[in-house]
Amino acid sequence: MNKSRKMSKFAFFSMTASLFITVYEYPTFASTGKALIFFLLLCGLGWFLPVALCSAELATAEGYQEGGIYSWVGKPLGEKYGFAALFFQWFQVTVGFVTMIYFIVGTLAYILKIPAINEDPLFKFLTVIGIFWLLTLLQLKGTETTAKLAKYGFSIGIVLPVIVLLLLTIKYFMTGHAISTNFTDSSFIPKGKNIGALTSFVLAYMGVEASASHFSDLEDAKNSYPKLLMLLVVVGILMSTIGGSIVSMVLSGTISSDEGVMDTATRLVSSGHVGWGVKLIGFLISFGILAQVSSWIVSPTEGLQFAATKNLLPKKLGQKNSNDVPVRILIIQAIVVSVWAALLTFGASSSGGNVGFQTAISLTVLIYLSAYILFFVSYFVVLLKHKELKREFSIPGNTFCKALIGGIGLVISVAAVCTAFIVPTTIAESDSHVYLMSLSIGFVVTVAMPFVFYRFYSVPNKKRNEEKGVSLE
Repeated sequence: MNKSRKMSKFAFFSMTASLFITVYEYPTFASTGKALIFFLLLCGLGWFLPVALCSAELATAEGYQEGGIYSWVGKPLGEKYGFAALFFQWFQVTVGFVTMIYFIVGTLAYILKIPAINEDPLFKFLTVIGIFWLLTLLQLKGTETTAKLAKYGFSIGIVLPVIVLLLLTIKYFMTGHAISTNFTDSSFIPKGKNIGALTSFVLAYMGVEASASHFSDLEDAKNSYPKLLMLLVVVGILMSTIGGSIVSMVLSGTISSDEGVMDTATRLVSSGHVGWGVKLIGFLISFGILAQVSSWIVSPTEGLQFAATKNLLPKKLGQKNSNDVPVRILIIQAIVVSVWAALLTFGASSSGGNVGFQTAISLTVLIYLSAYILFFVSYFVVLLKHKELKREFSIPGNTFCKALIGGIGLVISVAAVCTAFIVPTTIAESDSHVYLMSLSIGFVVTVAMPFVFYRFYSVPNKKRNEEKGVSLE
């Protein structure tokens, strides 16, 4: 790549931060009260930090820099598992896109006072796919557009609104308002159904490893990449803790999953009505999440392109346009997202409200955790069986320290899978059966898909092309 097209450190930081720093999860965090601080510290230090450190080591290991998680898992565990991890990383975000856009739809319905956008299933579905297809088409101009959108989206669409809400919250309590009982009456250590919220808190830190696909694009990557990951850990913990605490301390009673942030802004800015200040905050947050969606559209497809060069996918999927964008992959991705939007909006509940939103969040985490479990297992294989492998970055300490860090991340990953099937407090008792059924079916089908595809398409296709001597490389 030409040096003039190298990605700056700030652009890389903004793009990566917009992959995982989530405003739309603040209401879910807030529903656990003080326990949100416990969860965010636990997952930040015990899960996000291990992921960041282990991915930095694998991404800079000799021979592991191409293909992202496909190479990290495939080289130590075998091609089949590398393909599965790659599939999980990509497929989870097709569900996650719906979650993110649900929040945008809820916010726009709130500030524009058009509840039908969020309450009418057909209206909501059309809005979701309309937003996503528009963003997909914008990606065809190349990743420079994505980098610009991510940079401004993170700065003015995530950081700025959180700072404004923090200042307004301080003023709110200094003028005599009491902290909500949602926060004061809760326990720092999670109890009962709150334990099931672990899944959502893990989601707050998911995605940092996706930045590895842009490793070669980063200025002074060898020295900058590990340092930027550490900075992201600190920023991620602070942003999520501040945002979730604000919502929990300000709102009383039941907190809406997709309108909780705007309810908080209304209470702080113009209690009783949606004033211009609330609308401005809503538009800024919506822009920030649009940037987050935009960042995710291209990043996971890098691995799919690499898999196509290995004949694990149809080779035409790896072909790019003049802007170096894999058009066919993006179109297929948009179709899959449209299908998920239909299933989650029309299937999870009659209104596609809290049940659909929470199911989408939990399914996103379960699919992604499947990739992370393979990721941590592969790290142990590299650590114990490939000690001679040259690495540009290595986790400080001896083998025991490295194994401890990776082990904590693996244990929390497995625990989060188990707790995902505890019905969260944001789901009404009457909807718990629908939630568990939708989540279970979606998870089982998704886990089976890459292995079935690999067995009946990838293996025969690779064999045929090897016999013909065909390769995109």
